[in-house]
Amino acid sequence: MKSSKFKAILIALSSLFLFSFVATSVTASTPKQGGILNFVVGSKIPSYDGHIESTFGMIHPIRPFYSLLIRANPDNPNDPTDFVCDVCEGEVPRGEKGGTEYTFKLRKGIAFHNGARLTALDVKATFDKIIFPPEGVKSNRKAMFKMVDSIVAKDDVTVVFSLKYPSGAFIPALAMPFNFIYSKADLDAHGYEWHKKNINGTGAFVFVEHVPGSHVAGERYSNYHHEGKPFLDGFKAISAPKMSVRLNAIRADRAAIDFRGFPPKARDDLVNALGDKITVQESDWNCALTFTTNNRNKPFDDPRVRQALTLAVDRYEASKYLSNIAIVKTVGGIVFPGHPLAARPEELENLIGFSHDIKANRAKARALLKEAGADKLEFDFNNRGVDQPYKVVGTWLVDQWRRIGLKPVHRVQPSPQFFATLTEKHDFDVSIDSNCQSIVNPIADVSKFLCSAENNYAGCESSTLDETYDRLLKASTLDEQRAVMREFEKEVFDNASTNMTLWWYKINPYRSYVKGWKTSSSHYVNQSLDQVWLDQ
Repeated sequence: MKSSKFKAILIALSSLFLFSFVATSVTASTPKQGGILNFVVGSKIPSYDGHIESTFGMIHPIRPFYSLLIRANPDNPNDPTDFVCDVCEGEVPRGEKGGTEYTFKLRKGIAFHNGARLTALDVKATFDKIIFPPEGVKSNRKAMFKMVDSIVAKDDVTVVFSLKYPSGAFIPALAMPFNFIYSKADLDAHGYEWHKKNINGTGAFVFVEHVPGSHVAGERYSNYHHEGKPFLDGFKAISAPKMSVRLNAIRADRAAIDFRGFPPKARDDLVNALGDKITVQESDWNCALTFTTNNRNKPFDDPRVRQALTLAVDRYEASKYLSNIAIVKTVGGIVFPGHPLAARPEELENLIGFSHDIKANRAKARALLKEAGADKLEFDFNNRGVDQPYKVVGTWLVDQWRRIGLKPVHRVQPSPQFFATLTEKHDFDVSIDSNCQSIVNPIADVSKFLCSAENNYAGCESSTLDETYDRLLKASTLDEQRAVMREFEKEVFDNASTNMTLWWYKINPYRSYVKGWKTSSSHYVNQSLDQVWLDQ
């Protein structure tokens, strides 16, 4: 779907971006139509399929081509309770029948980019693929919809979700930005693999091209269902794995923004160099960097070895120093820090690996390794070839483990190979991993730690975790939820298959002519780009 008009604009603006920008007097409350947004993406695209991927490397360039059933309010994306309809109309429904039935009415006249009309059958087919995938079909967020019993398309514009039990985690799970609405006709004609390499959505932008290693380009969809939007003529998502390249692109105005963000020093350097031509937004980040053991491999099938790995790690020292050079900051448990369900400091202190007494921790780690016959163990440590925070924190972890006599071999891979190692090959002993979620929805977010979850790559087994999580889903009061969450969290760390390092911190310095975008607690949320406009 290449457009000569789009290409002409792209070429003209690419030349313009080589020169310094002079702002106009248009106010932030008066969006302007037109222009191409150039932004940089620090990761490659494993596939285009939102239902199986979990990386910003896919969301940032591909999300603008798709719509969701509901989404976080783009004007208030940091509020974890503020959701608005996307392809549905009116208000987001409240549960009926005691909170076990949700009826969504769809907007009429929505069309896929290939011209086919969107109906309730497309929404049902989409969520059937996510929640009830056929045998052998991957779905990274299946575990977040355990409460869903059935999905029915009552007519062309009505979809009904029936729940097994009421759950406050349901609506936030629906709003996750990975829940791309797919065409049932595409799924029926091409199968469940088609969306890995093909795009046909109803989003604000139409796919133009993907030049691997270079960029993804999209142009304005004139039949977009949110009236008057998008404001941009198009966008160009530039592949730039190296942070220095991304920084220089923004400094030289060849790109306007990196939606994922930069570490503190990079922010300061841009502000010092460009002054008011740079705007900065910051937020706590619903993303935890973890490390996962491969329980299929000996000696990592032994919980003593897994616990030794986490006991070796001084998270508090890391928070103090790594926060100056990396996009990590807060020591916390499995729940987003500051949330009412998060572990308090005194509760954290009693979990394996979270005591402030690092000398005692490491002495216990050495003793456990000796008991298991695994002292001086050499092992493969799989990491992702993305500077922030993977390589920085991975290098730190290697040093932490060496302090208890272990010998990790640090293997850094490009994103596609890294994810293939985790999800398909399982050819690792220990791997950097992450629990990067979108909407802050703790009960759903912690499903990553279930051994039965498809996005848990440890190959572990724990019926206790499943049983405890089922009680967590059904807990009706905050006090009940807190109590069961503490049980679940303790079992996660006792099992020690997936362990926390630090929570991330989001810092977005960008060109001040970019308007309409608001940061949130996630680098996945608010990336439809239909609100963004350029003041130039």
